[in-house]
Amino acid sequence: MSKNLKPCLHLNRCCSAKGDVILPGSKSISNRVLLISALSPNCVTEIKGLLDSDDTRVMIDSLRKLGIKISSKSQDCIEVTGVDHFNDKCDNLFLGNAGTAFRPIVAALSFMSGHYILSGIPRMHERPIADLIDALTSLGCNIKYLGKKGYPPLEIDPFIHNGLNHVHINGSISSQFLTALLIASPILVNKINSPLIIDIIGQLISKPYIDITLSLMRRFGVNVSNNDSNRFVVDKLSRYKSPGKILVEGDASSASYFLALGAIGGGPVRVNGVGCNSIQGDIDFSKVLVDMGADIKFHDSYIESSGINVSSGEKLKSFDIDFNMIPDAAMTAAVLALYADGKCYLRNIGSWRVKETDRIHAMHTELSKFGVKVESGEDWISIDPIDISKWPEEVSIDTWDDHRMAMCFSLATFGNTNVKIIDPSCVNKTFPNYFSVYNEIVYSTH
Repeated sequence: MSKNLKPCLHLNRCCSAKGDVILPGSKSISNRVLLISALSPNCVTEIKGLLDSDDTRVMIDSLRKLGIKISSKSQDCIEVTGVDHFNDKCDNLFLGNAGTAFRPIVAALSFMSGHYILSGIPRMHERPIADLIDALTSLGCNIKYLGKKGYPPLEIDPFIHNGLNHVHINGSISSQFLTALLIASPILVNKINSPLIIDIIGQLISKPYIDITLSLMRRFGVNVSNNDSNRFVVDKLSRYKSPGKILVEGDASSASYFLALGAIGGGPVRVNGVGCNSIQGDIDFSKVLVDMGADIKFHDSYIESSGINVSSGEKLKSFDIDFNMIPDAAMTAAVLALYADGKCYLRNIGSWRVKETDRIHAMHTELSKFGVKVESGEDWISIDPIDISKWPEEVSIDTWDDHRMAMCFSLATFGNTNVKIIDPSCVNKTFPNYFSVYNEIVYSTH
C-alpha cells in the first residue's frame, strides 16, 4: 500500500492541555523482565504492569516457541516459568522490528546448544548488529549472516567455548548490544565456570538504558561489577533467581509526550506510573523541560507538568543540549523546538540513525514542513523556529513506520495548523491507545 493510501488521523488545532494520564508499562523494562524471567531456572515470576504492545508480543511469542510457559493471570499480569535451557531447535523466530527483543534473544541463544534462525521486518534487516555478533563469536558462538553481512537475519548453531572469558564490545552505536551480552552472561559463566569480563570500545551511549539492565539483573540476584568504568565483570557464580513478583513501572519515554503537553498547553498534566524513584533515564527529560520554562513536580508515583500556553503566543526557551543519554525523549524536544524563542540544537544523537527509521533524516523532513529552517549532520539536528501564525494551515506527517514519529508530532497541534498523522497505527509498537489518551487531555480550538 502506498503511503497516500494508508489510514490517516486528523488532529485539530489545540489551545490547552490538562488532566491525568496512566502510563503503559515501560517497553525497556517489560522485554528485559520477560527474558530474564525465562532464564531463571525452576522459578515462576509474576509480572504485573507488563506493556501490551507489538514489541512485547513478539518477545512473548518467541519465548513460547522456545519452550517457555507463559500464562495470563489478568489483563496486565502474567506468569513466566523459567528453565535451564530453551528448546534446541527453532527455525522461525520472527521478531518484527523489536530491537529490545531481537538483540538479547540472539545473545541468549548464542550461548545455548541448539539451532535457531531469527528474522524481522525489512527495517530490522537494515539495523546493524555486527558489533554484538563480533563480541559473541569472539567467545566461541557460532552465528551466520543469512543476508547482508553485519545485519539480520541470522542463523545460530551450538555454542563451543574457545577458552576465552574476556570480550570487547563497541558501545558507540547502540546500548542494546551491551544489554544483550549482559542479560545472557549468566548462561555463559555457568557453562565455563569462569567470570566474564566485558570491556567497552569507544564511548558508551545511552548509559541510562544499561543502568536499567543492571538494576533488573540485581532484582534477579545477579550483581555486575562496574564501578563507573568501561569494564563490566560478571561473577562465575552468577545465576538468575526470581524475586517472585515484579512490577513494571510506567514508560518514561512515553511520559515525555504528556509532560511536554503540560509545558506547552498550560497544564497541569499529571503522569501516573513513574516518579522520583524510577530506574529509567528518560525521566531526565523533565530537566530539559525545566530549562525550557516548564514547572515540573516529582512525587513517588507520578510527575506533574505545567507551563506556558504557546497557542496564545508565549514561547519556550531555546536550547542547545547533548541528548546522548536520552535519545528517545530527545525526539519530543525536537518538536518542542517549534515553539522556542530561538534556534535549538540537539547534539550527540547519532544513535537516531539506526533506530526504527533514520530518525535524523525523518525528523529533518517532517519538521521542515512547518516552514522552519532545519539543518542536520551525522549526529545532530538544529531547528530555527518561526512564529506559529506563519505555519501552514495543515501539515501531513509521514510517520516512517516509527511509533515515536507519530506520538511526538501530535505535539505540533498548538500552532496555526491542523496535523494529519499518516499511518497512526504504528504506535502499536509501544503505546496502542496513545491517541485516545492524548484526546482525553487536549482541548481543541474547534
